[in-house]
Amino acid sequence: MFNPNYLALSIAVSLSAFSQMTFAKQSDKIETIEVTGRAQQFYLETESKIGTKTNLDLIKLPQSAQVLTEQLIIDQAARDITDLYRSIAGVSEYSYSGVTFRGFRDDANVFYDGVRGDPYSGFGVPQLFNVERVEVLKGPASALYGGGEPGGMINYVTKKPSYLEKRELKLILGNYNTRGASLDMTGGLSDTMAYRLGGFYEEQDSFRNNADSKNTELTGGLLFDLSDSTTLTTSVDYIKQDLGGNRLRGVPVDDNGNFLVDPSYNANESFDYQNMEALVLQAELSHYFNDDFSLSTTFRYMDNERDQAYHESQSWVDVNGDGVANIDDETIKREYRKQFRANKEASITTDFVYNFGQGQLTHQFLFGGDYHTVDTEYDYFRARYEADGVANLNIFNLNYGETDPSTYNLTDMNRDGVDTDRFGVYAQDVISIGEQWTIIAGLRYDHFKEFNQETGFSYSDNDITPRVAVTYQPVENTSVYINYSESFNPTSSADQEDVEGNLEPETGKQTELGMKNQWLDGKIMSTFAIYQINKENVVMSNPDDTGAGDGIAALLNIGEVESRGFETTLVGDLSEHWTITANYAYNDTQVVDGVTGDTLSNTFGDGSRFANAPRHQAGLWSRYGLDSINSSIAFGANYVSEQVSSDGQKVKPFTVFDMSWTSRFDDVLLSVNINNLFDKEYAVSGFSQRNGHFPGSPREIVGQITYKF
Repeated sequence: MFNPNYLALSIAVSLSAFSQMTFAKQSDKIETIEVTGRAQQFYLETESKIGTKTNLDLIKLPQSAQVLTEQLIIDQAARDITDLYRSIAGVSEYSYSGVTFRGFRDDANVFYDGVRGDPYSGFGVPQLFNVERVEVLKGPASALYGGGEPGGMINYVTKKPSYLEKRELKLILGNYNTRGASLDMTGGLSDTMAYRLGGFYEEQDSFRNNADSKNTELTGGLLFDLSDSTTLTTSVDYIKQDLGGNRLRGVPVDDNGNFLVDPSYNANESFDYQNMEALVLQAELSHYFNDDFSLSTTFRYMDNERDQAYHESQSWVDVNGDGVANIDDETIKREYRKQFRANKEASITTDFVYNFGQGQLTHQFLFGGDYHTVDTEYDYFRARYEADGVANLNIFNLNYGETDPSTYNLTDMNRDGVDTDRFGVYAQDVISIGEQWTIIAGLRYDHFKEFNQETGFSYSDNDITPRVAVTYQPVENTSVYINYSESFNPTSSADQEDVEGNLEPETGKQTELGMKNQWLDGKIMSTFAIYQINKENVVMSNPDDTGAGDGIAALLNIGEVESRGFETTLVGDLSEHWTITANYAYNDTQVVDGVTGDTLSNTFGDGSRFANAPRHQAGLWSRYGLDSINSSIAFGANYVSEQVSSDGQKVKPFTVFDMSWTSRFDDVLLSVNINNLFDKEYAVSGFSQRNGHFPGSPREIVGQITYKF
């Protein structure tokens, strides 16, 4: 088990090593410049570390990437990540915090400040109070970040301490009894020390029956300029999320995607809940040995506990006695699940960057490694149906309150947690040839080990993932690129145990071609990318397995899924007053080799579509400034085409419109956002037949008053 005292030890060792570097000349002064104020563009960010772990102009990055800026988050009144999906090309909502990324379901490829450790992992949705911007990298990211799905990754860049004196108080009020407040402060404590202190609280009722939410976050941090060349940034983040009536499943539908009951339906009782509490400690040490050689080490420790109890929909009950249990009976049986999970996670990531070159040829060489460990404690109790005291539910004539968990006959499922260790080393060279050519070549080795505490089963795996890409700029404001990258994702210990550890990692291979352009003297940037991803070694049920215990493996690496598509984005200022971010994505994800009816892959055999993988998506957010009255008005739209659920039921296409109005009065900013302007009834995605589709939120009105002092 990880000891937090390792943090102090690792920092002390690092600083001691720095002081003994004889080639780190004291005369090498690194000038630190802090940029204050807003960038020239509202939504356009032209540089990011997301694709290379080093600062690189996005026009030179040979991969599709997006940066959702703090100004965009403010303008959209986004309080959690689901509010921003309309602005990310090729990403749609799957369930909870999970997304469909270029056709592939993904809820684990989540990073904070470039390192693993998601406090909302599981069934919580990441909140954005402590987030400065959101970075999205499309396609496989394993060559830099390790194992994961091939669709892409999301990185949350957290707010940091700053010497800039800033105090901001925000009050939030909206329908569904939404109310909250936040306070954010930064400033210098001395010439070599700065701070950040923040707090956020919000509570809200849900449009779903028996559901509500309360979110609390307290955060603080210190920035230490230890010398002209060494900086230490620390932070502590406390998060508490209490969700009543959770975990929220979907609403039953017919095969054409029509809700059978009102979208407010919820199978949970008012006393069901999901409570999460997390503590995150982070420290980042940056050191310049000289102008060309630098080191960055990030340490992250997280203690996360999640306690939940909920009623899960099961099959229909034959109430009318006709011998058939179906919708005509209007009644479902439920099971009750009570679960507790506690994660203790620690990760350390170290990157060395060395710049060198001669003449027209320059290199930015990255060498690094990371280690991530998770120790999980898990308890699971279950009561099933009326036999264990769980009352049935009439979904048409809701009979909540007729059941009492204190009387249930709970069965201990004898579950326990897993211990997981990931270790990786990687190298990358960004080669610039003059002003026109950029070549990126990278390679990563990963070792993965998992121990199942319940059964004592242990397995380990490893893989090597490469990436190579070329960018050509025929003129300064235009680039074209080609990218080949791979991914790998180890299978779970539970699946491995079923087949005695004989499953290979699921692997992905992507080829991407693209073009990027800057327009109007760099005020606007557009990206167009076309790609093909082949995910191989997909784990599926063995069609020859009879379940008779005759030694035939139950699972095999026999599936292959192909994702083809293209996406385009446009971000920037169309004029002095008009700002826009827009995107469109086409994706066709199909099973090209597999087993009909297999449930592990959420597919339906060769040639079938993946669940919740829409072919067409489009998003728009456009703001127009009315300078004469210190105001602005904005409109947004989100379109998602038809999908299918994991059980093949249709999920109908939808288009949702949003708008906002913002006015400034000296140091006070007043904003009103209306989401789902026309109060459309729709489903964002599909789940299973017994759980239905996940309904989208009805019209939501949120007002915010921000006071800077």
